Amino acid sequence: MNNFDNISFKPAFSHIYIEEKALYHPVTEQILQKFPQAKQIRIAHYKDVFCRSRQQFGLQKQSPKLILAKRENTCIYEGAKPCQSFGHTHFYYASGVMNCFYDCEYCYLQGMYPSANLVVFVNLEETFRQVEELLQKFPLYLCISYDTDLLALESMLGYVRRWIAFARKWENLTIEIRTKSANYAKIADLAPSDNVILAWTLSPQETMTRYEHGTATTAARLKDAEAAAADGWNVRLCFDPVLWQKRWRESYRQLITETFETVSPGEILDCSIGQFRAAKDALKRMRKNRPDSALLHYPYQLQDGVYQYDRERAAELMGQIKRWVENYLPPEKIFLWQGEE
Repeated sequence: MNNFDNISFKPAFSHIYIEEKALYHPVTEQILQKFPQAKQIRIAHYKDVFCRSRQQFGLQKQSPKLILAKRENTCIYEGAKPCQSFGHTHFYYASGVMNCFYDCEYCYLQGMYPSANLVVFVNLEETFRQVEELLQKFPLYLCISYDTDLLALESMLGYVRRWIAFARKWENLTIEIRTKSANYAKIADLAPSDNVILAWTLSPQETMTRYEHGTATTAARLKDAEAAAADGWNVRLCFDPVLWQKRWRESYRQLITETFETVSPGEILDCSIGQFRAAKDALKRMRKNRPDSALLHYPYQLQDGVYQYDRERAAELMGQIKRWVENYLPPEKIFLWQGEE
């Protein structure tokens, strides 16, 4: 992580930029009530702030600002190559929030966006409308928490509750809500839904401490996953990205043992395992934003437009972790990302 020890930062969301057309939306009013001390700045368009030149991603991560906007174009996108489709033909993701409150060193978002500030599109109803249009054509597998961590923001937005309510209306819609938070309590009062998957990303504790700044601890995530599974939710466990480190065998063996000692294997929907990967242009920007990151400056190999570990190292890493997981789950419940799906 960049060293800004000598700089005094304002608290997160000390400034809130608001598009004129989003000013009187109910979600805007709801958010502003939660930050009464924030300085409010009206803007014509979110890109005037979010996409301006010469921003410093690392500095902004220390004191992110909030931008409230209205989405007036595409809200739903086809899943990208580095993402896992879990066997679904029509795999899409929704972008209701741009950027994540957490600061994971390996996160592709720092290579995707020019700013570390968060953009919240307050008109979630427009996203719902576009999803409904697609559902008229085919069944949809939709990831709603890839460009952010929605459950981590639930106290501020309440979007997860709204998505779950929406999903209940459509039998041909499956949504995945992925998180590194321990915020299940914010939705624990809701009845489970058959077409909603709650997915927790899990990392060895030393990986979490070193690379996943601001996230919940591994133990806290596991406790939440166990509670959700016990309540009857579809729970997915994601060992992703797995990282090649000096002690990776000990770290991941311990993580997998701890995971299935905490969460009963019989209560798990499935599990994903994925190595580190980043699109070519994204990794270039990620390295620029973190010039001191040994993780990002590792000599990955470019395969089909995606940087990843060389085939021999990936096979050893992924193969061993898969074998450990197979001690608890049948092969049909284990999904791998190895660059050749």
